[in-house]
Amino acid sequence: MNKKDNAYWRNKLSTDAYQVCREQATEAPFSGTLLHNRDTGIYSCTCCEQPLFNSSNKYDSGCGWPSFDASITKECIRYLNDDSHGMVRTEIRCSQCDSHLGHIFPDGPSTTGERFCVNSISLLFSSDDLPVNNHD
Repeated sequence: MNKKDNAYWRNKLSTDAYQVCREQATEAPFSGTLLHNRDTGIYSCTCCEQPLFNSSNKYDSGCGWPSFDASITKECIRYLNDDSHGMVRTEIRCSQCDSHLGHIFPDGPSTTGERFCVNSISLLFSSDDLPVNNHD
């Protein structure tokens, strides 16, 4: 795991991204910029850019945050028990830099039964669309 100190992350990230990714805050539901993104591509960690989710695994769960039914690989996500706020949940983090992503729940679609509920601000999106070269 790639460990950087808090000063590094405060300089690299916006205040909001730092609070979510490094201090386990949660962005307000239905406020994230990637919630309604329907483009094809890859969702990567905001902090270290490790690929985490493919757009083909994104679906509208109605929960207010981007939801995926699977990660790109099992190794790219780290799972932690989270009993904060009077709930028992499983927190998900980037396995490379330990950035907080969100939580996983067992109420996803029948394909996997899992719902990776992820903060938009903890993700970067790279579209599959490449610029067309019109030069002859």
